[in-house]
Amino acid sequence: MPKKFTFLILPEVHLLDLAGPNQVIGEAIDLGADFQIEYCGIDEAVSSSAGLGINNLTHFSKIKLKKGDYLIIPGSRVKHLQSRAFKTNKALFQWLRDVHEANVFLVSICVGAFVLGESGLLNRIECTTHFDVTEKLQTNFPNARVQENVLYTFDNNIYTSAGIASGIDLMLHILEKNTDGNFAHRVARELVVYKRRDGLHSQQSVYFQYRDHFHHGIHKVQDYLIENLDRKHYLIDLAARANMSERNFSRLFKKETGVTVNQFITNVRLEKIKSLIKSPDLSRKQIANRVGLQSEKQVTRLLKSVG
Repeated sequence: MPKKFTFLILPEVHLLDLAGPNQVIGEAIDLGADFQIEYCGIDEAVSSSAGLGINNLTHFSKIKLKKGDYLIIPGSRVKHLQSRAFKTNKALFQWLRDVHEANVFLVSICVGAFVLGESGLLNRIECTTHFDVTEKLQTNFPNARVQENVLYTFDNNIYTSAGIASGIDLMLHILEKNTDGNFAHRVARELVVYKRRDGLHSQQSVYFQYRDHFHHGIHKVQDYLIENLDRKHYLIDLAARANMSERNFSRLFKKETGVTVNQFITNVRLEKIKSLIKSPDLSRKQIANRVGLQSEKQVTRLLKSVG
């Protein structure tokens, strides 16, 4: 049964809050992920904050979610979320509590955190929202543990994200949790989002590091190396793939990525090894073959090099 990603679309929804995360999951489905997207709301039709209408929404009460599914709440105008009409929608808030109780992941994009707050789901929970309204979120929900200057948070099966574009970062992070780093990298590449940041700007997956540049030839080689890690690579072939001379390619690769080609290959190998070694069905010799190494000793040596 496919994993569901259900979007709760409220009146005056911000289109990018909806479209960004939706596109991440949509691209993942196009690339073969066993996911399903559905939409619900409190009304059959709503008007977005831009005035564009969204129709044919299923009432939230008719939505069935199981453990491990995701309910995503894109942000709407704060003015609407603070209105009496919204704050008195007890049926919606109870439904959200029931969904959370069923071990469904709740994901707020930007000011969608206010919806979770009104539902009583942010009590003693680390959370965040757009930097303009973090103080308002803390004031409205004093028991929440509101975090500033972070892209997203996760606490007690609840994800919250900061302003707009960070919703894409968060969805790529969720995608990586449900697939792997390489698959999430492929989706990011389709979206031309080469550098996924994590919630605290700490160490990033190697599949997304070294990608915050715009040189098409270098990106092409990086993609090739990631997808053909088991092969022997020669500088002359990689340079030809980038349509450059060997000398120019080496210089530009270091300039654009900050690492040499060999360092990049080593880092990707290490990331892949860390993933493969979790499988009890693979020997170190088999892992070595999959990452382009000759022996299990090389695998062990590479793992030891990073402690």
